[in-house]
Amino acid sequence: MCPPVLGVRARIEREGESLKVTVVVPTYNERENLPVAVERLTALPVADLHVLVVDDNSPDGTGEVADKLAVDLPNVVSVLHRTEKDGLGRAYIAGITRALAEGADVVIQMDADLSHPAEVIPAMLEKLQTTDAGVVLGSRYVPGGSTAEEWKWHRKALSAWANFYVNLILSLGVKDATAGFKAWKADTLRAIDVASIKSNGYSFQVEMNYRTVKKGFVIAEVPIRFEERTKGASKMTFKVQLESALMPWKLLFGKQV
Repeated sequence: MCPPVLGVRARIEREGESLKVTVVVPTYNERENLPVAVERLTALPVADLHVLVVDDNSPDGTGEVADKLAVDLPNVVSVLHRTEKDGLGRAYIAGITRALAEGADVVIQMDADLSHPAEVIPAMLEKLQTTDAGVVLGSRYVPGGSTAEEWKWHRKALSAWANFYVNLILSLGVKDATAGFKAWKADTLRAIDVASIKSNGYSFQVEMNYRTVKKGFVIAEVPIRFEERTKGASKMTFKVQLESALMPWKLLFGKQV
């Protein structure tokens, strides 16, 4: 039940109107997960699916795997190669910027480690289209949501504390403030000036949410089961954790926006 590792562009019909949906998924050392992600994405009931892989010069050959997929599925997969690994936030900005430049109506963020359930994408798109939400989060902490059974109690406690901590400081009013699985209306991304965001790592997600709330947009949530990666290594480092802890205070005192 977990999702992809890349970026997807799809067209969906709504009252005779065709919407272009781009799912941006950065990769770094995800060569084993990437083909699985593509398979899951192409199985979705979304027409004209396109996958955009944003690879940060992975030393394990993920970029080459992505290029082969692009050759094998030329109408489905495309690749954005970056020459250095400078953080999840920078990779997302590069992918989102390209998606907007190519005329996406909706942009989806998705991790590359198969932790996000691809099959929830249609529900996220429906929520985005049928409500006044500017962004829809795939949430672990709304009714029906959950985290992987493999998570140890201290990891679950840390995640719950991080969400409480962020909401206490920034009053975002969402259950999963640190979520990384999101479906955005293009107009929301333009309004929050996503290209100017300076934060990186997981704090990038918090800053995007904060800007969204400050601009008056509604954040909606749909439940997901967040799965543990089965292949590859986590990118969570002490530096990333420290930045994530400091970011809410920087935002509150106007240091980042």
